[in-house]
Amino acid sequence: MAGQKTPTALGTESIGKLLMQYAVPAIIAMTASSLYNMVDSIFIGHGVGTMAISGLALTFPLMNLAAAFGSLVGVGASTLISVKLGQKDYDTAQRVLGNVFVLNVVLGVAFTVIVMLFLDSILYFFGGSDQTIGYARDYMQIILLGNAVTHLYLGLNAVLRSSGHPQKAMYATVATVVVNTVLDPVFIYGFGWGIRGAAVATIVAQVLSLAWQFRLFSNKDELLHFHRGIFRLKRKIVFDSLAIGMSPFLMNLAACFIVILINQGLKKHGGDLAIGAFGIVNRLVFIVVMIVMGLNQGMQPIAGYNFGAKLYGRVNKVLKLTIVYATAVTTFGFLVGMLLPDLVVSIFTSDAELTELSAAGLRITVMFFPIIGFQMVTSNFFQSIGMAGKAIFLSLTRQMLILLPCLLILPRFFGVAGVWYSMPVSDLLASLIALVMLVCQFRKFKAAAAR
Repeated sequence: MAGQKTPTALGTESIGKLLMQYAVPAIIAMTASSLYNMVDSIFIGHGVGTMAISGLALTFPLMNLAAAFGSLVGVGASTLISVKLGQKDYDTAQRVLGNVFVLNVVLGVAFTVIVMLFLDSILYFFGGSDQTIGYARDYMQIILLGNAVTHLYLGLNAVLRSSGHPQKAMYATVATVVVNTVLDPVFIYGFGWGIRGAAVATIVAQVLSLAWQFRLFSNKDELLHFHRGIFRLKRKIVFDSLAIGMSPFLMNLAACFIVILINQGLKKHGGDLAIGAFGIVNRLVFIVVMIVMGLNQGMQPIAGYNFGAKLYGRVNKVLKLTIVYATAVTTFGFLVGMLLPDLVVSIFTSDAELTELSAAGLRITVMFFPIIGFQMVTSNFFQSIGMAGKAIFLSLTRQMLILLPCLLILPRFFGVAGVWYSMPVSDLLASLIALVMLVCQFRKFKAAAAR
């Protein structure tokens, strides 16, 4: 794995240079990941129909739930690896790699078996109807069968980034996008598999990237590689990884429940097309979120290493720089959503009614986007330096403490508009809370650096 950044470079090189070296590949990878999901939606929307778009939107809570278990292992373990490399504890970092592999397989298979047994009931609970559930079922059956592959692919990509291979992680993600984009029309149209074809294309693309990752981690010349003895689960490694990964896990778990409430509210007050509109808006907003997450992933190994090395001035600097970049990204998303909603929505559908509903929803959703960049960075920052409790609190603030009550109350008074407005209201309040916590933490680091 040529081009690997040595661990010590994270503590000596320019913060701006390091953030670009780590964040740019991650941004490309995360943007590619969002496009990866978008490709399925575009081909399904234009090739299968509007009800298929709504059916696909029904799968979002399940996808969030699967991502929750994947992030529980992958994000937690990658953060632990960064900290251990900063502490020069290479043996533990090696064992973390082996534990990532085993935990992803176990959780991936268990999730598949349990969800498959109750799939139809789950989808109806998520807001499904007789018109949409068939599409959702066809898609999720394939996705679930490949769930262990998805977990491994994402988990090993997280390890690649944390161990000094951000570009390799980027290549793996971009490869899945390219393969998926090529296979989607072949499977959907050429083979006539419809929405199932999109799911098959997704899994095939991930299998190919996973095979390449196996090859990378089989190189015995690298600091982190597969070898006998690292696959035995160690209680402390498992506990520490899961504790750190608990924040993104709870965030994704909360997102699962939130999307369920959104779908149910939209179904009750707006019907199946309203759910489809949310599906389109969610895909578009996801692009902005993924770019910010890419910045966060670039920040994570730098912040983790320097925190482990007690270089608090450098920790502060990478945090501030990441916040500036994230705010610029979310502001751009705000401008596009406000000024060009009809144009971007038309990528997914040519149906006039669905386009109108989606454009209106997009304008509302991005209302407070300029201020949410630092909220997302702050939550990830606490996670990156191992402060799981603060990260968990921030992760849950927007979803459970603010958005959940809004979704239960506002639709009763404002109908379908109340569902949409719940999202920007929660963005605003969660950002204010994050600001207070961020200022307090900055003061602590400043005091520590002065000693």
